[in-house]
Amino acid sequence: MEDPTPAVEEAVLGAARAAKDAQPALARLHRAEKDALLHAMAEALVARAEEIVAANAQDLAAADEAGMAAGLRDRLALDPARIEAIAQQLRDAATLPDPVGEVVRGSVLANGLELRQVRVPMGVIGMVYEARPNVTVDAAGLALKAGSAVVLRGGSAALHSNTALIAVLRDVLVERGLPADLVVGIDAHGREGADVLMRARGLVDLLIPRGGAGLIRRVVENSLVPVIETGTGTTHVLVDASADLEQAEQIVLNAKTQRVGVCNALETLLVHQDIAAEAVPRLAASLAAAGVRLHVDEAAAELLPAGVDHVPATEEDWDAEYLALELAVAVVDDLDAALAHIRAHSSGHTESILTRDLASQQRFLAEVDSAVVMANASTRFADGGEFGFGAEIGISTQKLHARGPMGLTEITATKWLVVGQGQVRP
Repeated sequence: MEDPTPAVEEAVLGAARAAKDAQPALARLHRAEKDALLHAMAEALVARAEEIVAANAQDLAAADEAGMAAGLRDRLALDPARIEAIAQQLRDAATLPDPVGEVVRGSVLANGLELRQVRVPMGVIGMVYEARPNVTVDAAGLALKAGSAVVLRGGSAALHSNTALIAVLRDVLVERGLPADLVVGIDAHGREGADVLMRARGLVDLLIPRGGAGLIRRVVENSLVPVIETGTGTTHVLVDASADLEQAEQIVLNAKTQRVGVCNALETLLVHQDIAAEAVPRLAASLAAAGVRLHVDEAAAELLPAGVDHVPATEEDWDAEYLALELAVAVVDDLDAALAHIRAHSSGHTESILTRDLASQQRFLAEVDSAVVMANASTRFADGGEFGFGAEIGISTQKLHARGPMGLTEITATKWLVVGQGQVRP
């Protein structure tokens, strides 16, 4: 990382300091007040949808000129329906229990001291992410519900969209008598601004990167602020020897094509050799009809129907997060080979086995070391909303503090409350 210019450093640290100063005003609110705030923000987003879509159009025009990949452009695009969906995420978050104040555990010690561990706001949460305007609102809404201020850096590709969204949220905060700086954006300061945010230890309590492998690696390797790593989604589905092929066809199509530009979309399909002669042609034909280009190993290539769009798989394909209508396909000798392939190439996000064999299912669930491991279900269910957490702030692929979809509980801290009656330590 290069040293940022003094002007950028001053601006970003000033924004982080303003968020830190604003946070106590939010920490004093009760759940009903926070929920009312989220509902007001949802209504404001819908009411100002035309303004937001116009700002988004500027970002889409720049994306088209730059030749942005279709999957990434899909993440970037907003329309009234998507804005309504984003607003609904805020309403859904308002229905969730408030984690702040929850007693995690407690006891009365032998000396009479009353001891309680309770959930408290994290403080100030920083988010660094790419070309996903919905994350701007999701992150702000979850942070506010959990009692924290938020500093947002959403990338230059979504600059106009994020600026418009943050303006709406800040206006609602002011209308309800709260500091606007509970939600601040630093997109205008570019990569330099992100670098300063990574060094804002003492002002920012937690930093969450959400995006491609390069962005996440940059944050993890350079941040002085504690980081929760949200990894890329090199997700796998294994069609086991006993799989129901009608069900497998539906699941594979859903996992790959329901929405391609997301981290829980299928990227590598593994097929057990005992079922490959029937499964590969059937699945390949359905995928090809949906516009999916296959990257296949030699065994799979021999089983493809005529006319299926495919290329030979390279070693790099097994580690690819395509975020597009592209899919790597391999035939594996047995469950052991499938597990070995996943261990070698998984990003630790989500994997699923399609099987009717209970022993294979149990082995897969026990031995695959990813944040979300499934049986007979689409990887697209690896999502905080689908899990009932409301909007998620990311999917953690690390093992400390939080793993998997990160909802409200995962973005709080705890503290110990000790109440005595004059005890002193002997």
